[in-house]
Amino acid sequence: MKWHVLRGVGVAGVMAMGLVAVEEAKADVSGSLALASDYVWRGSSQTGEDPAVQAGARATHATGLYASLWGSNVAFEPDIGARSEFDAVLGWSGELAPHWSLDATATRYLYPSTGRALDWTELSATATFRQRAWLQLAHSRDALAGGHPGTYAQIGVRLPLSGATRLEAAYGHYALARAQARDYQHVQLSMVHAIAPQWELRATGHATDNAARHLFPGNAGTRLEVALQATF
Repeated sequence: MKWHVLRGVGVAGVMAMGLVAVEEAKADVSGSLALASDYVWRGSSQTGEDPAVQAGARATHATGLYASLWGSNVAFEPDIGARSEFDAVLGWSGELAPHWSLDATATRYLYPSTGRALDWTELSATATFRQRAWLQLAHSRDALAGGHPGTYAQIGVRLPLSGATRLEAAYGHYALARAQARDYQHVQLSMVHAIAPQWELRATGHATDNAARHLFPGNAGTRLEVALQATF
């Protein structure tokens, strides 16, 4: 079992100063901390199925504008030198109409100290209905830092089972330029239980098609991810 230390102090420092500036503008500041058995992103393990330690901070203004920074350890297979990932996000979230909300973001995926051109940017919008269903569309001209465009779509549903427990299911399709890779699909099913007001335990089953297995050999397929997350 490998544990990798999060790096990128310079990136974190710049984002932290940005969050402080927003906080001084009377923004709400929140954070998260998670311990996970694996870090799975769009159906593919980002840690070689090893555990992940993840943390994030977000500052939200009354207008709905927000800035956030989220980080995790990573360990890709084959090894490309990345040991940490930071997602720097600028976004807006708010109500569009009764029962409908929108979250629009620009995300910069950062992999410090790799010595390779792994960083890339993606624009995304997620529409949510009654907190029970959502549709996400995301696009990048440099998807996965591969030099080609890619568009990701996900549709999901959330079903409360009790005041503390819910089911979540989602289907995702990643449309990639054939010069880079074939399009692939994945599905996930989660059971989420609130064990305390600010603590959740999540168990998620993931499955992908053969195209994902070909694109991410050894990292895609069928797997189970368990995570304990705190929000504050």
